[in-house]
Amino acid sequence: MEWLQHIYGYLKKFSQAAIRVKMEEPDFSALPEQDFDWCYSVYGNVQEVLPKDLPKPLGKRVIITTYKDANLYHDMLTGRAVTGILHFFNQTLGDWYSKRQAVVETATFGSEFTAARIATDQIMDLRMTLRHLGVPVFQKTYMFGDNQAVVTNSTIPHSTLSKRHNALAYHRVREAIAAKVLGYYWIDGKCNPADIVSKHWGYQQVYKLLQPILFSSYGTKNVLENHGEIREENEENKKQKKGLQVDNGKEDGEDGKNDKNGCPQP
Repeated sequence: MEWLQHIYGYLKKFSQAAIRVKMEEPDFSALPEQDFDWCYSVYGNVQEVLPKDLPKPLGKRVIITTYKDANLYHDMLTGRAVTGILHFFNQTLGDWYSKRQAVVETATFGSEFTAARIATDQIMDLRMTLRHLGVPVFQKTYMFGDNQAVVTNSTIPHSTLSKRHNALAYHRVREAIAAKVLGYYWIDGKCNPADIVSKHWGYQQVYKLLQPILFSSYGTKNVLENHGEIREENEENKKQKKGLQVDNGKEDGEDGKNDKNGCPQP
């Protein structure tokens, strides 16, 4: 209910904006397949355990997508890292998390693995919550992180862990992957939206990541009906402005050509 109050307050204050809601399933067909044989590992033929009293799933299927990140030495006083996690239901942002980690990590590898463990726990909780609400959940949840070493250690069965104090987080993530509940993939840090809730940013620095996730630049009344029409009008206005700039250049006795700095060429 508190989330609904925040959404209502936002729409009431900013009448010319809209919160982005998109329930189409994401397309992950281009992702590489992680078809490893985990039967000979310590996890064996592990499977996701489901309660027997779950209601019958009805409605549209939901694919959960999670982006996670960790910022080492985020807190200058305690030296703790911060975990940032975003959960998407299909293509709509449904849950987010930003909190200091409980222990001090001395390397990015440890803080990233801790963030992966926290994200895995939240994914298992969200999957069970949706199932109890009668929502059909896709078998696999997709998780993305920007640390290649953590992704490799988590997804390859024969990879070994060099740091013993990360063993619990290591086994928690790998067990979920072995059960084919979770798929863990690498993503470039510049494209990771979880950076928004894990690091110190200015609004202008993260606007390009934040705008397509949360907001629409059109009004809430006609956001669906006039979306295509407004886009066409904006393109026509841009073309008209470019035409006026060229005409102005010719009126000054120039041929309309400009150099790299935008100044007319002789």
